[in-house]
Amino acid sequence: MVRIWAKVVKGEKILNDTIFEDFTSFDPDMFFDYIANICEKLDIATPVILSKHIFHYLNFNNATFLPADFPEDIEFDKLVIEEASNY
Repeated sequence: MVRIWAKVVKGEKILNDTIFEDFTSFDPDMFFDYIANICEKLDIATPVILSKHIFHYLNFNNATFLPADFPEDIEFDKLVIEEASNY
């Protein structure tokens, strides 16, 4: 089961958050689809997925998307995702 907690952060404040759930096993090839679903739920642009994002998520159970990772201007400082299996 895949559970990802996503937080839209500006400064030190969480502006919006959601938990994405998928009842299949985690598949790194589906990472873009997970992020696209999360961004649709949060009503924000979908960032460009780089290998560093997948690496951080697989090895550290979190990843951070900064303004440079988004093709559009955003009104927040970062999108942080982390594994939510234990929450």
